[in-house]
Amino acid sequence: MKRSLAVAILLSAALLAAACEEAPPVLHGAGPGGTAGNGLAAPGVVPRVLAGGLSNPWQLTWGPDNFLWVTEKTGKRITRIDPADGSSTDVLDIADVSASGADDGLLGLAFGAGAVYVAYDYNSGAGLRGKIVRFNYDQAAATLSSPTDVLTDLPASTVDNGGRLAVGPDHKLYLTVGDQGANQYAGACAPIRSQDLPTAQQVTARDWSSYAGKILRIDPDGGIPADNPMLHGVRSHVFSFGQRNPVGLAFGPSTLLYSADQGPRSDDEINLLQAGNNYGWPFVAGYRDDQSYRYANWSAAKNCAQLGYDADQVPAGVPLGPPETQWTSPDYREPLKTLYTVPNGYDFQDPACGPTYVPGSLNYLPPDTPDTTLANSLLVPSLKNGAVYALKLSQDGREVQGDALQLFRTHNRYRDVAVSADHTKIYIATDNTGLSGPAPGEQTGSLDNPGSILEFALTAPLATPAPLTGPSPTPIAPSNAPVTTTTSPPPPTTSSTPSFSPTPTASSTPTSPTFSPAPSATSIPPTSVRGGNPLLPTMTPSPPSN
Repeated sequence: MKRSLAVAILLSAALLAAACEEAPPVLHGAGPGGTAGNGLAAPGVVPRVLAGGLSNPWQLTWGPDNFLWVTEKTGKRITRIDPADGSSTDVLDIADVSASGADDGLLGLAFGAGAVYVAYDYNSGAGLRGKIVRFNYDQAAATLSSPTDVLTDLPASTVDNGGRLAVGPDHKLYLTVGDQGANQYAGACAPIRSQDLPTAQQVTARDWSSYAGKILRIDPDGGIPADNPMLHGVRSHVFSFGQRNPVGLAFGPSTLLYSADQGPRSDDEINLLQAGNNYGWPFVAGYRDDQSYRYANWSAAKNCAQLGYDADQVPAGVPLGPPETQWTSPDYREPLKTLYTVPNGYDFQDPACGPTYVPGSLNYLPPDTPDTTLANSLLVPSLKNGAVYALKLSQDGREVQGDALQLFRTHNRYRDVAVSADHTKIYIATDNTGLSGPAPGEQTGSLDNPGSILEFALTAPLATPAPLTGPSPTPIAPSNAPVTTTTSPPPPTTSSTPSFSPTPTASSTPTSPTFSPAPSATSIPPTSVRGGNPLLPTMTPSPPSN
């Protein structure tokens, strides 16, 4: 999808003007010009606090028992919640989890046939790593048992770690892996590996270090699906690449797969994922339009350790990548939508007007959703603005129509969302700490409902959900012993019965970009370099937890 530069600048300017204004809470309804943050107010719309006392709930998923299942990132436990009354039971504690309080911990969870798959980080002899573990699931007893490692030794980090897990309609596992916070803040001297693809030797040796900045597609036993794309002549678990910090996965119409990827300081991306596609990071952020981003490769600076990372000033000695429009790859695919692209000259140091929403995850509302305004939409919970954003899709699901529609604004960090089976209620998991909206300039560390599951009505226009109630009791402690996993024999590297539709072979090699010489001046305009989270002051030693 190509856009003219002039149109991009005009749209960006209009969106920025809207984003920097205060607006009332919104159930739905576009406001003047259809811009974000100017919707129709819904007075009295408040959530029901379904459950509280959770320790950073991270993935919120419906189980086949019609209960909500949630992973607690720092609590290292899986909790089961009754949507009728909010009563909570701690299903399982996983002592093996490493959780520093940043982006690592107990992350993704997905249900398979008679099994639950869980993604989490652990301390290996070589440092922090990620893994997927399979548990046998007894629905009648609501228990998980017999943990078996599916895939281990995956890249893991306390920053930009990905971790979202899904089971697709093809019965394969899909896992997001972030770029590990490379080339910024404390990780400034580590190279971004989002464009690196595994070699045949690495696959044979089960060396998954190049999986950073990728979406993985995995057989349930940990093997490599036989119909995964060939990339540079090698088939691996890599489904797509060139991602920064993909934190959301959602299957939509006709089994299309979407992702939400956190941008640097602009250009959060909503992507339509296709096998073998390259989404451009770090050479492109958002659209390939040369607007407010150019790759500064700190890790390639000869004296990187002595420079001191600065999101707004790139010193001499730090090479610059090519302008976005000069970088090419035969497999490149632009995002369906950015939140948001901003014009050159944008002041990223103004904390009152940050152009990113910082998505926490992604979900999909199907066409039979009773509220037709929201039917066939992607739902994007925002960690930064305390809102959920609905993106209306075209009938075939291959385009986003119009701008984002803002919903359910509160002073909370929205980490994940789940929708009831009848599509009349939405459940939102909130972080325990951090900065959040509900408006640019209003970010505060005082959250309304930390560590909670909120319920909002999602029915007719301006419908008002049940009155606010207090949090449910702290989840019941488990009686089971801490979990210790057993490792299954190394799985095969191919699957003999692929169920995913064939994908085009992507064997061509992306054009190798040439870095321009390091700038001779001591700085370049702050809108043309990569930065971290806009809520951080300059020279912060490490980025915030996403």
